[in-house]
Amino acid sequence: MSERSFQHVYRPGSGANPVRLLLLHGTGGDEQDMLPIAEAIAPGAAVISPRGQVSEHGAPRFFRRFAEGVLDVEDWRERSRALADFVVTTCAEHGIAPGSLVAVGYSNGANIAQGLLLLRPETLSGAILVRPMFITEAVPANELRRHQVLLLAGEHDPITPLGDARRIADQLKGRGAEVTVKIVPASHGLIQDDIRHARNWLNAKPRVDGD
Repeated sequence: MSERSFQHVYRPGSGANPVRLLLLHGTGGDEQDMLPIAEAIAPGAAVISPRGQVSEHGAPRFFRRFAEGVLDVEDWRERSRALADFVVTTCAEHGIAPGSLVAVGYSNGANIAQGLLLLRPETLSGAILVRPMFITEAVPANELRRHQVLLLAGEHDPITPLGDARRIADQLKGRGAEVTVKIVPASHGLIQDDIRHARNWLNAKPRVDGD
């Protein structure tokens, strides 16, 4: 599995916005899918937006699943590490400081973003997790004290149980992360409240070295 095989979009920042985003689409999306979200929450931010390497009946994903809601955890681990390697390489190519990226992941993208946080935390400064699913307790006790995370859960989400938001928050807080949880009046899809919360959170997020 090659980290260089990620088809992706890189867009440098405008200079007016110091935020750098790693955009991670949901099932069936691609490297273009999250660009409007990035522009809505952080206009002019630099972005790296890869396409997932797994095809599920033609729909791109970042890792395999056995059925809806039944994740292939070992594949999640392997592909999280491959994505982290890609991120490190791409940051070096474009002069981006390691660990200055904020991941913005939706659904399957939010789940692979958890893989970066839990398995390779040096690749991110934080993350916005939109409709994430709890993955597994069996992860390293990596230090996340410098990481900030916004978790956006849908009150009426039929795919991701609402209780997963609390389990994810507890897992990340247990490793030292600063976690904000917002429950929005939505199903699994994004709504304007998600954009508003993400924009406000990014504007308030402290900068880390290299941001």
